[in-house]
Amino acid sequence: MSAAEGRHERDGGHAALMDGVYRWQRHIYDATRKYYLLGRDRMIAGLDVPPGGTVLELGCGTGRNLLLAARRHPDARLFGLDISAAMLETAGATLSRHGLRGRIAIARADATSFDARALFGETSFDRVFVSYALSMIPGWEQAIDAALAALAPTGSLHVVDFGQQERLPGWFAAALRAWLARFHVTPRAGLVAEIGARAEAEGRATVFTPLYGGYAWLIVVGPRADSRSGSASRSG
Repeated sequence: MSAAEGRHERDGGHAALMDGVYRWQRHIYDATRKYYLLGRDRMIAGLDVPPGGTVLELGCGTGRNLLLAARRHPDARLFGLDISAAMLETAGATLSRHGLRGRIAIARADATSFDARALFGETSFDRVFVSYALSMIPGWEQAIDAALAALAPTGSLHVVDFGQQERLPGWFAAALRAWLARFHVTPRAGLVAEIGARAEAEGRATVFTPLYGGYAWLIVVGPRADSRSGSASRSG
């Protein structure tokens, strides 16, 4: 089996797994996840999208986060991708119900390898965000690479996901991990280090904020240093 064939088999298997997991859960997903997918609204509130800017969500699921981002930034252009056809079906219905299908484009794609131009006609985005998806993606490190590659030089990447529960009781952390495993969710111990190293290689600074005793981690990767200095020079 070639490397390309192996990748296709892995990606197809993950897509089938996600469709299986969410075929029925998607109907109650937003109602139930609001109690434990903490920090999502804080991340979206911090996007600070420039006027007329572009926003991409990797792993957009039911479209809940895109809907909230659209309300906060009424002149932004928003895009989302997900590997699960079942979730995208729900997202499409949600966006149509709120009259946003013309403003928010969604597509089926693998977050670890996607062609933004082919999907959306865009080469880069002012903001990219990932909400509780990296803990479910095989090859999640490649998803970070893909997210950074999709950023404009002046853009920023925003990630929120499960932390390591570092300031919470041991019994709680163990119970949470056992429960999450039932849904194929694995908190990534190396999340902050991996994002930080990749961002540094591109000349981008990273801000890490643990939330709720480490229950969740919020990570923001800023603009490239050379783009900030260039903007300062032009404004001067």
